[in-house]
Amino acid sequence: MTKEKITLSKLEQYLSKAAWILKGPVDASDFKVYIFPLLFFKRISDVYDEEYRTALEESDGDKEYANLPEFHRFIIPDGCHWRNVRETSTNVGLAIEKSLRGIEQANQEFLYGIFGDAHWSNKNKLSDRLLIDLVEHFSQYDFKSCK
Repeated sequence: MTKEKITLSKLEQYLSKAAWILKGPVDASDFKVYIFPLLFFKRISDVYDEEYRTALEESDGDKEYANLPEFHRFIIPDGCHWRNVRETSTNVGLAIEKSLRGIEQANQEFLYGIFGDAHWSNKNKLSDRLLIDLVEHFSQYDFKSCK
């Protein structure tokens, strides 16, 4: 994962590469249905990790303290973090769907329905290999410090 700040030009190239990964099974007009939810999911996970590390440092390593909801903008339920999806090698689409819905439900006031209704688990359209490639692509950058 790169720590450098991403420029607008690099972000455009990065999103174009994500669209290229989807090219074929997904119609170009639907790229945004898949790309933006994944980008937002990755950002939420990265921000959560940054908030966790900050709380961990402030508490001299108290993991229970660092997990308290008041230290996080959003709640990420167990099994719904980006890394959980990244560790999945079969039924990746289902893992993405479960994570997105779990985050939406845990944050209903702010995020309900935010990830849209893409059919991530449609293996005829989105194979595990394609989704693994897409997840790995989005794992290249850390989006915690985007302002």
